[in-house]
Amino acid sequence: MTIKDLSAQTGYSVGTISRVLNHQPNVSDKAREIILKAAAECGFQLNTNAKQLKQQHSTSILVVVKGISNELFASLVESVQARIAGMGYPLIVDYIDENDNEVSRAVQLCREKKPLGVLFLGGNREHFLQDFDKITVPCVLVTNDAAGLPFENLSSVSSDNVLAARMAIDHLVSLGHRKIVVIGGERQVSDTTKLRYQGCLEAFRQHGIAFDEELDYETARFSLAEGFRAARALLERGREFTALFAMSDVMAIGAIRALRDAGKRVPQDVAVIGLDGLAIGEYTVPRLATVRQEVEALAESSLRLLQRNIKNTPAPCHETIPVSLDPRESAATPRCGRTKPLPPDANQGSKS
Repeated sequence: MTIKDLSAQTGYSVGTISRVLNHQPNVSDKAREIILKAAAECGFQLNTNAKQLKQQHSTSILVVVKGISNELFASLVESVQARIAGMGYPLIVDYIDENDNEVSRAVQLCREKKPLGVLFLGGNREHFLQDFDKITVPCVLVTNDAAGLPFENLSSVSSDNVLAARMAIDHLVSLGHRKIVVIGGERQVSDTTKLRYQGCLEAFRQHGIAFDEELDYETARFSLAEGFRAARALLERGREFTALFAMSDVMAIGAIRALRDAGKRVPQDVAVIGLDGLAIGEYTVPRLATVRQEVEALAESSLRLLQRNIKNTPAPCHETIPVSLDPRESAATPRCGRTKPLPPDANQGSKS
């Protein structure tokens, strides 16, 4: 039984459940009662003895999740939970908003919970530069590269976000698309978004495609609802496009709904590709084309590095997990004879 199972059973978000299980405020009495009852019935051991609770947290692993609606991180948490079960480390999972400061939150929780180590799911380099020196336990930043940050207790496991975005744009161009719009996060806040945007621009320049930052890019949070809103905003803007790249699968799925509501067929009128490789993409109509991040590899490598650093004090390590294209059904050649597809090897140069 995982926190996601409790979410499905009770109807409350994983963030709300996390706050209840970790005895945090800002939860209604009704929600707290329902969640605690469900947790007890499903076998969660909620410790009320202060001494026992202190001992548990002194051997625990803290996971700070940056983004309440980020389904990739939800999958990562589930994988981490499954893998850590046999390691003897109790797990503390804390969800924050995607625009909040993950490091200042970890500093606070390290004082309160005294974990052996911390996994950061998502992060901003500026936040680490400002506050991370207050954390002394081993940490691993997951999905973002911490190489170059001046901390001996910070390792990282990440995907190549620049390459992933380039692969998405390259795939659309290889199908014959030249009028491409992009939905992504706030570049001033999200390092992941910044890198994926860089990858987009590199691909557009390589293929000689004009891209207007004001007209062809719509900022959104990493959620279904925001993907829907962003796609609708692009349509209302009147910009003509035959393809859309969303910087996450949930954004892409929301965008497909908006396109269909507007009478656009996917992929006949607008091709759509996401980024993450979530399992839900196999069951959308059409199946979602995506650039896949390897969740299991990210979780396995992150825990391995953290466990190594807890037991020893080696130099920080920074690993990159490969990404791969999964073309599926939502991206296809544009209709009405707009542009002929490029040769199959036309985009290989940008993947090296």
